[in-house]
Order: sequence, then C-alpha cells, then structure tokens
Amino acid sequence: MRTDTGQVFRLEDYRASDYLIPATDLSFRLSPDATQVTAVLTVERREGVAASVPLVLDGDGLVLKKLSLDGAPLEPTSYEATSDRLEIAALPAAQRFTLTIETELSPAQNGALMGLYLSNGVYCTQCEAEGFRRITYFLDRPDILSVYTVRVEARKDAAPLLLSNGNPVEQGDLADGLHYAVWHDPFPKPSYLFALVAGDLGTVSDRFVTRSGREVALGIHVEHGKEALAGYAMDALKRSMAWDEEVFGCEYDLAVFNIVAVSDFNMGAMENKGLNIFNDKYVLADRETATDADFANIEAVIAHEYFHNWTGNRITCRDWFQLCLKEGLTVYRDHEFSADQRSRPVKRIAEVRTLRALQFPEDQGPLAHPVRPRRYREINNFYTATVYEKGSEVVRMIRTILGAETFRAGMDLYMKRHDGEAATIEDFLRCFEDASGRDLSQFSLWYHQAGTPNLTVGSAYDSATQVFTLEIEQSVPPTPSESRKRLMHIPLAFGLVGEDGRDMAWKTVEGAQVEDGVIHLRKRRHSVRFSGIASRPALSLNRGFSAPVTLSVEQKSDDKIFLAGNDSDPFARWQASNTLFTDALIAASRQVRGGGQPAFPDDLAALAGRIADADDLEQAFRALAIALPGEADVAREIGSDIDPDAIFAAREALARRIAETNEGRFRALYESLRDDGEYVPDATGAGRRALRNALLDYLTLLDGGRTLAAAHFGDATNMTDRAAALTALTHRHPSSTQADEALAAFEARYGTDPLVMDKWFMIQAGVPGPQTVETVRRLTAHRAFSMVNPNRVRALIGSFANANQTGFHRADGEGYRFFAEMVLEAERRNPQLAARLATAMRSWRSLEAGRREKARAALLAIAGAENLSTDLRDIVERILT
Repeated sequence: MRTDTGQVFRLEDYRASDYLIPATDLSFRLSPDATQVTAVLTVERREGVAASVPLVLDGDGLVLKKLSLDGAPLEPTSYEATSDRLEIAALPAAQRFTLTIETELSPAQNGALMGLYLSNGVYCTQCEAEGFRRITYFLDRPDILSVYTVRVEARKDAAPLLLSNGNPVEQGDLADGLHYAVWHDPFPKPSYLFALVAGDLGTVSDRFVTRSGREVALGIHVEHGKEALAGYAMDALKRSMAWDEEVFGCEYDLAVFNIVAVSDFNMGAMENKGLNIFNDKYVLADRETATDADFANIEAVIAHEYFHNWTGNRITCRDWFQLCLKEGLTVYRDHEFSADQRSRPVKRIAEVRTLRALQFPEDQGPLAHPVRPRRYREINNFYTATVYEKGSEVVRMIRTILGAETFRAGMDLYMKRHDGEAATIEDFLRCFEDASGRDLSQFSLWYHQAGTPNLTVGSAYDSATQVFTLEIEQSVPPTPSESRKRLMHIPLAFGLVGEDGRDMAWKTVEGAQVEDGVIHLRKRRHSVRFSGIASRPALSLNRGFSAPVTLSVEQKSDDKIFLAGNDSDPFARWQASNTLFTDALIAASRQVRGGGQPAFPDDLAALAGRIADADDLEQAFRALAIALPGEADVAREIGSDIDPDAIFAAREALARRIAETNEGRFRALYESLRDDGEYVPDATGAGRRALRNALLDYLTLLDGGRTLAAAHFGDATNMTDRAAALTALTHRHPSSTQADEALAAFEARYGTDPLVMDKWFMIQAGVPGPQTVETVRRLTAHRAFSMVNPNRVRALIGSFANANQTGFHRADGEGYRFFAEMVLEAERRNPQLAARLATAMRSWRSLEAGRREKARAALLAIAGAENLSTDLRDIVERILT
C-alpha cells in the first residue's frame, strides 16, 4: 500500500514516453501465494531518443526474481530495482530490444483488489487505472499501446477455466495436474485493459452474428449453481451489440466475448478487451432476488462495458486527464441505449436525479474539478460523477447544438480518424468541428472549467406590443483553485406554453441565437425578445435538461402548477412539480427550525393526487412525479446552515398531508394496480410496480398503514415489492412488531445470498433517526457482513453515510465518529474503498455550526491516523482544505 504524500501530476507536464512497447508476451503459473509471472517485452526507442536515456518502468509492491536483456541475464549493478520502480541505464544501441522480467505475486494476500487477486477461489485482475504495475514492471500509462499474447498455467482441478483478452489460440494439459491456455489480442491496447481470469466457474453460452455475418461466441461465467441468474445479462449483452451496430455503426471485432462475475470488486465492472470482469451484482438476477432497479442497472452496466469496446478500447485516452473521453462518452451511449430500451422521459429524469444527487454537490464543494482535470495526486480518486455523469451531459449538449445527423457524422469521423490511437479531448472536439463547420472553442470550457453554471431568469410581457422578453444572466460560482470563471456556451431548451397547453409560436426573436427550440447563451447577459405573442405564456425552461445548470427563475406558483399538469416536455413537467415540492419543503423546514409547525399550500397535495391519477401519463413517470424530493436534495437547495432533522420533519409532514388529502384516491389506485400475473422486468411492469409502491409509501403513514405494508410484504411475489414493503415498514414504523417480523423473515429467507442480504443491510442503514448508528454498529458483527467485501461495506456503511440524513448527521456527532472508525478499518486493507467512502463527508461545511464542528473533528481524526494511503489522504485533505 502506497503511503507517501503522493506526487502531483499536471496536464501541462504531459510528454510522450521515450520508449514504446509494441508487443507484450506474458506467462503466468498461478498459485495463491507464489504466482510466477514472466513478461517478455519488445521495447522500442523512439526516433531521436539517445541510447543513453534510461528505461524507467513502473511497479507497485513487486518482488523481482530475474531480469534479462536480449536473452542475457543482467547483473544487479546494471540496473536499479525497488518494489515500485525499475530503471535500466545500460541499454543496447539498437532501436529495438527484448526485456524479460520475472516477478512473483501473492494473489491470496492482495486485499486491495488491484492487480492479480483471488476472489472466492477465482483468480482475477483489475488493472485500471494503475493495477498492471502490481503484476510486472511496465510503462503503465494509457498511451503505451501493445499487442498482448498471454499464456496461463494453473492446476486443472482448481482452475479448469483459463481466460484472457482477445481470441483463444491453444490449450492443453501439462504434467503434475497442470494445464494451460494461450490467448492473443490482435488489437494494441494499454496495460490497464489487460485481464486474466482462472477458476472453477459455471458458464452460460450463446452466440451473436454481426451485421457483416461473423459469428461471435458469447460466454458469461459465474459461480456454479448461479447460471440461471445470468440469463438477463446475456439478453442485455446481445441487445447492446445489436443496438451499437444500428445506432453508432460499431461492430464487434473479436471471435469471442466473455464476461466473468466476481464477488469481490472495487467498482461496477471493467471493460477489458474481450474479457469484461463484473461485480456480480451487475450480472446475477431473477424475480426472487433482484428488483426492477437491479434489472435496469444490469442492462445499463452490461451495455456500458460493451460499448467501451470502441469508446475506450479501440480508441483509448492519451493520459488519465482525458478519462472523460472514454467514460463520459460511454455513459452517454449507455444512457441512450437504456432510453431506447425503456422509457426515454423516465430514464432522463432518473439521469438528472443522479447527476444532481452526486455531481452537483461535487461541483459545489471542496472536491470540485473540471470534467477534464488539470491535476491529480491519486488518479483513482477521479473516477467521479463529474467525469462520468457531467461528462455524459457535455456529450449530450454537443448533440443538442449540432443536431442528431451532424452529431452522428462527428462520431463516425472520430471512430475513423482515431481508431487504434490514444486520443485527447481536443481530438474529439475537432472531429465535431470538422463535421459541422462550427467553432466549439467556447463550448470546450465545459471540459476545462469546474462548477455548475447558474442562470438567473426574469421575464416580462407587454400585451400592447405582444412582446415577451426574457432577461437571462449566467454565472459560475468559484471553485477550489479557480475563482475567476469564463463565460460558457449554454444550450437552453425552452418553450412558451399557452393557455391551451400548447407551445406558442413567435414572429421574430432578437437578442440571442435561437434555433430548434434552443436559446444559445454565450454572453453574460441576454435580453431575448419574442414578438407576436398574443398572451402571457408560462415559461418552460431547460427542457429535457438540455444543460447541466441550476436555474433561479422568477415564476409564479400558478405557472409551475400549470406546467406540472400541461407542459408537453415530460422532463419539464416533472421538474415543475419537483420544484413546487422543494420550495414548500425549504419553507417548512425553516418553520420547524423556528419552533413552528410546517404549513403547506392547499393546492400542493391536490396536485400530487391529480398526477397520480393521470392516465395519460406513464405509470413510472407518475411514480417519480409524486415522490417528494429526498432530504439530501432539499439540503442541497438550501445550501448552508443545514439542519437535517428540520428537513426530515418537514418532509414527513408534507408526505402525511398528501396521504391524508388523497387517501381515498390513493387506496383505490393502489388496489387497481395489483397484478398477480407473471413477473416481467420490462418498462411497463416496472412502472406499474413503481407507482403502486410509491402509493404504499404514502399509505403507510395513515391509520392501518403498518397492516397494509405487512400484507404487501407477505403477498409479494418478487423482490421489488418485497423490498419496497420492508422499506416502508422499517422506515415509517421502525419499532413496530410488523417491522421486526418482516426483517426476521427476510433474513431467514435470504440469509445465505450475499447480494440479497446487501438489500437487508441497506434498508436498515437507511432507517431515519438517531438510533440507527447503534443498529449499523451492531450489524457490522452480523455473520453476513464483511469489511473485506466492498459490496457489503457499501451496502451498510456507505448507505448509512449517504442515504440517512438524520442518522449519519446525528446532532451529537456519533454518526461521524462511527463513520471515521469504519473508514480507517477499510483503509487497512482496501485504500480505494476507504477513499470512496470518505467522499460522503464532502459537504460538511454546509451543516449548521454544531454538526459542522463535529464533522470536522471526525475528518481530522482520519487525517491524523498513521500510515494513511495516498488514496485516502488525498480525499480527506481536499475535503478539509
């Protein structure tokens, strides 16, 4: 584990390596405690580089056994080797030479889950971002592209399945119970895409025929006995392959495509060329064990990793500063896939909710950084919502600005021009400029400048001249190391909605470029005048969430209610109701803090009832539209001096008001949505269940609510309904007999299934109130919990810190103290996991004074611990800065 303070890497310091490695031959003889690795590297000196320039290779905790150059052993005096670095100064004069390196690894002791490690007896690798250097010494950077040939040897009884990147070449038996397999990947790739899997796994096989007629063998490899749970993942993979051909013209390029599901994994999945390695939660599912959300996530993550075959693998990033080039672009592609497979409006709302929950706080706090960072100390800490989610939004804005046809032309040019290369953001944008003839230099600030832009919008209508005027001003708040901001190009989709609910047409427009329903904002202030407007319109802004901005709009409540019921844009319609609820909760929380009772407008509860009953809307949309903003969402809008208990009290009061006002309507609708037919995890079925469970959440607040939720739990025929009922019982009635009985029944039924038990941990970690910290502490001793497994830790500790505003932010600070203990415990074995947990503290400065000081004390306790890894120290020091 690296415990140094960490070098700061800067974008402006990038320079190409003096050496290339065009071919890499690897041989593994696998053993839990003493794996032998032989790397034969074909090394090439760049033109113009002197032979006196040393070759310096990266390592991380390596044990060097042997070293030879062009077949001749090197004397120890001719090189310098540490566990983290190998430098060879005495090199041949020839431009190309062969370096052979032998190292020894202990996969069984690799608790960091980077490099080569064991997961439930299965050897697997994780090399992104810098894990390959834990396997052998190498130029471990993404711009070193190499053709890999890999030989894997292992005991046949322990590891009958031997996989690596590319296509299989040969396999056979060896003496002493060993066997081998050789794999070759003809496509040059960076070291972070190397993968190896060896173990005893069950296999689900299928085939896919590409549009050019090539047959691809598909395999999903899982623990024995779980093969039936991989069927949906295989179906999602085949749909992804077909969609990418149809929508982006991207055809798969190898003879095989393998997915392996492992239970110990730091991330969601990894797109290694031809051999994707997945966290098993994004592969395994059936109606008994997985919710509708799980099925949707499996579909999205399978697609995301497959789509990387072109946007990430065939075209990779020149350096880690360009990470968004592969991740943001591929998130956009998987979002589009999911929108086409399910409901585009519902998917869009879900995307924006995720962005606001994860990325907006990042942009507003000490961890803010541009979509393309300019500096980093630990690259593992930049796999962030900014790079992924905001990076996706930037790609979406390019499509909005250029239009679908020109956007596709730019993508085609990018694929053609940079196939087989390590590219940059500038390369990417230049393709769209060349395809469109447009200058995107101002737009490129979305990649280079941190912070969430805010648009302040005022409007005026002159009935005499029939002119409607918008006054729009843009600003970007200061972020760490960046106090002065430049003006952005912001594409703002809008509509002027008339009394009949239809968009109004105008005769002329002045003050800004307006095309295809989008105002292009490029200056600090725009005064946009629309003529020929016969009556005052209701203003619909940022339709489809055309830009990742915040809005400060002067708008009457009546207009918002009108838009919530009539806007033709589904996202804007949802946004109107969400804004109404948020504004009411902010006002009510202030009333609570002042010692009063929360009060709400009468029309708010009625609005929720009308939306729930609106048969012209998708059921999934109605479920989202009647759901109140979360406590963290309200806190984010308040911004400072936050009292989580006051927000919780206000939210509970509004939920009860809505439930009481609409009791008859909600009960009737709840009963009408009962469906005893076959469970299907499609958009229609998921939408019906989402609406019914949203209604259950409200009805549980009323008399008889506990009985209703207990019956819902008992009658459930799928995990979606069962988990929803358990959540309603435990969160609304945590001390009830019904809640205790349901928790015990759930544990008795699923106690041996780790992924399902994660739901059990998550639900209990999210129970509101100060008592939950003791519950979570007790659950860390549960037989199904393990601090070694990232999924278990995220389910219990991560959920408590990120999804329980009243429990985590307990007024006496005990939630913070407990969390600090858990972060340091995770740190001892898995620094990446600890660092990602610690980001839950990023908004501590926004709390009211008492909690703020207690949170700071917990952060200082983490920072003051001995031998902190670079991963965790980097996060904590930036949060404290």
